[in-house]
Amino acid sequence: MPIHAAYVHVPFCVHRCGYCDFTVVAGRDDLIGPFLDALELELQTQLGEPAPVSTIFIGGGTPTYLAPHELRRLLAMLAAWLTLEPLGEFSVEANPAGLDPERMEVLREFGVNRISLGVQSFHQPTLQVLERDHTPDLVGLVCDNLRHHGFDNLALDLIYGVPGQSMANWEETVQLALELRPEHLSTYGLTFEKGTTYWGRLLRGELNRIDEELERSMYGHVMDILPRVGLDQYELSNFAVAGRECRHNQVYWRSEPYYGFGPGAAGFDGTTRRMNHRSVHTWLKRIRAGESPVTETEQLDRELAAREAVMLGLRQVRGIDLAEFRYRYHYDVRSLSAAAYDRFITSGWLQERSGLLQLTKEGRFVADTVMSEFLA
Repeated sequence: MPIHAAYVHVPFCVHRCGYCDFTVVAGRDDLIGPFLDALELELQTQLGEPAPVSTIFIGGGTPTYLAPHELRRLLAMLAAWLTLEPLGEFSVEANPAGLDPERMEVLREFGVNRISLGVQSFHQPTLQVLERDHTPDLVGLVCDNLRHHGFDNLALDLIYGVPGQSMANWEETVQLALELRPEHLSTYGLTFEKGTTYWGRLLRGELNRIDEELERSMYGHVMDILPRVGLDQYELSNFAVAGRECRHNQVYWRSEPYYGFGPGAAGFDGTTRRMNHRSVHTWLKRIRAGESPVTETEQLDRELAAREAVMLGLRQVRGIDLAEFRYRYHYDVRSLSAAAYDRFITSGWLQERSGLLQLTKEGRFVADTVMSEFLA
């Protein structure tokens, strides 16, 4: 399959939040110039010539942490190597703090047409627990400014299940987010990943997970209320106005190939997945030496590719087209785990409808349990 999507990882942030498990460096602005030099070399080496793409996603880190002249250099570089097709989707992640009019103008100049804003909460105590550096009031000001600069596709990220967060806090956050009329809303349950400071604080008893039933209720709340206001759920954590679904992320969920550039970025050509080294220093060192930044390669045989496609496909509310799956992978989904398949159908967590296999609404609450059975 041809590659028509590209992910670019920018690892710089003002601060590494305690729950963050991404490739991030904070307080190392001296590495920004070398990073941009190395990124250009990686693009040149991997592509050889400009590549046509239909989606570009710049994630982080905080890409808009870069100073305006650095951001301009990054976007000019990508424009030279990644040719975005007409009506293509160009997403950039940003945090409310630091996203000023000058940066917005640079983003617009280079064709960015979708902003993914890390809001997380409109409740100040929750923002403090999450170690975020913005206030609730700033979010509305930034969104108004983005609209003024011509951005008509805003995606807001929210987090629930935060220690100390109540149902009332969460309902207020969702309501305030909706008042900004975003085209897309992502709602993620907080996870405690090994290696993060949150994980250490959890082990020391400095943080406590919220009650499972409360977290379930928080997820249930967004599944109930968002479709009523025109934000339909199209993936486990994602809701959008019709036609504003994140096209780039759908590439992942459909097991389609994509480029990956930058430290910690993954690329997939349809059969082989390659992961760049997560260490910014090692990634820089390897590229400067003319070596591959790839630290891990995984060749997917037909069965593993099929199993991963089930896991990714079930993330989508539409589910898996069973006939298309059989044609592409030469497996029936049921044959990959017949006992689990039948059990989940019987329990009401999975359903077959109009040739599609889907998680039911109840099944979305236990999606990890269902999907893990098909990876075994």
